[in-house]
Amino acid sequence: MSSDQYNMRQYLSKGSTTVPVSLPEPFVELISESLPTPDYLDQFLEYCDKPLRRSIRVNTLKISVADFCQRMSAKGWHLTAVPWCESGFWLEREDEQTALGNTLEHLGGLFYIQEASSMLPVSALFQFIASDDAPLILDAAAAPGSKTTQIAATLNHEGAIVANEFSASRIKGLYSNLQRCGIANVALTNYNADVFGRWLAESFDGILLDAPCSGEGTLRKDPQAMNNWSLEHVNEIAALQLTLLDSALHALKPGGVVIYSTCTLNRVENEQVIELITERYPEAIEVLPLGSLFNEAHKAQTAEGYLHVWPQIYDSEGFFVAALKKTSSITAEPVQKKVRPLPFSKASKKQQQQLTSYLKKQFGIVLKDDDVLMVRDNEYWLFPEAIYQLTDEIRFDRIGLKVAEQFKDQWRLTHEAAIHWASQTQKNIVQLTLEQAASYYRGQDIKCSEAKVGGGEVLLIAQDVPLGLGKQLKGKIKNRLPRELVRDGVQFI
Repeated sequence: MSSDQYNMRQYLSKGSTTVPVSLPEPFVELISESLPTPDYLDQFLEYCDKPLRRSIRVNTLKISVADFCQRMSAKGWHLTAVPWCESGFWLEREDEQTALGNTLEHLGGLFYIQEASSMLPVSALFQFIASDDAPLILDAAAAPGSKTTQIAATLNHEGAIVANEFSASRIKGLYSNLQRCGIANVALTNYNADVFGRWLAESFDGILLDAPCSGEGTLRKDPQAMNNWSLEHVNEIAALQLTLLDSALHALKPGGVVIYSTCTLNRVENEQVIELITERYPEAIEVLPLGSLFNEAHKAQTAEGYLHVWPQIYDSEGFFVAALKKTSSITAEPVQKKVRPLPFSKASKKQQQQLTSYLKKQFGIVLKDDDVLMVRDNEYWLFPEAIYQLTDEIRFDRIGLKVAEQFKDQWRLTHEAAIHWASQTQKNIVQLTLEQAASYYRGQDIKCSEAKVGGGEVLLIAQDVPLGLGKQLKGKIKNRLPRELVRDGVQFI
């Protein structure tokens, strides 16, 4: 052990049998300055050595919480409610043979694997914003999608979300999670989040800035999280966080709310960032206290009204959450915009009728008028109205739902549309066994004596979980699962 590392055992109470881990001495000193009471250090270090409880969030776009609990209880799952999220649960399973991510229910989008503390920011956002008002929400640092999918589930297909991710390599995974969860009212962007304050000034009803941070709160999940920690990095990232928060406030409508959150624990990246931004705009920002967010929120509430969640308070990861209301406009610097033309056009009346007829005839799906139907070459897309209004203001990587492709008189529904509309599908549904469902996820065709030539597309379901599309051929159903979603070794027990 290097001289600048602390052995946790020296901080633990006498008689503790906890296995020690090492932390940088400057980190322990910095954290000591952030503790509400001196005895918190012993408790913090003790909990850093404890395994993190597994937690999940039910995707209420696909199944109710009550139905999910009943379903999984029959499979030997023991669920304990997360107090700050109605759809969140800590999980224990009797059968651990199948990896949680390879269960039928996960692949089918019935739940999302999410750390309990990370459910806090979205719960805080909707304490102040009404989901039934169809708000436009910005998730400024969205990948891998846990909070975006939580926002979407809360909105229940109303309103719209701009999900931004700075890292281009993470966009694919973000979209995959949105697709699996059946979400259509999202547009993806790939920017440094500091652009939104200038390009989309005062456009959003609510903004979630789950800021990049030093990750000190993730020690229980990732013991290597502190390997590259340094005071210099903390100060550098705090400067970035302040820039992103400033941009978020400019992008927010007056009367709207920004939730600022991190999975780190020091005051430099948390309380001090909020202090600096409120000093910068003293007349335009109101701190909204979070002590009544849930029954025991007061245990984590700071004097300022933020939630500073230490691992020992709720037996979770460490987290920080602050809510800021924009009480008046903040002048934004003018920006010279040159947005490339959108490569889509609005569908003609004839094109709308053709798509509507196909969906109704093949699947019994009735297309609603809430979104804007757009066409690009032979592709048909649905854009959320609120996002469509922004297409002249900023470039989007992907908008809404790709519905179908047209080939002369033939149509092909997309996988994401089939998943999104699964609950509305009335016709051409084929029930698969668990063994057949596993074969489907492995990318294999399904033997089916009842399949007929020319039968067209069918929605495949196993144990009430929608899997995706197939096409009927003589004696089999041809697999239509997108290649990037294939899981070669999946087995369902």
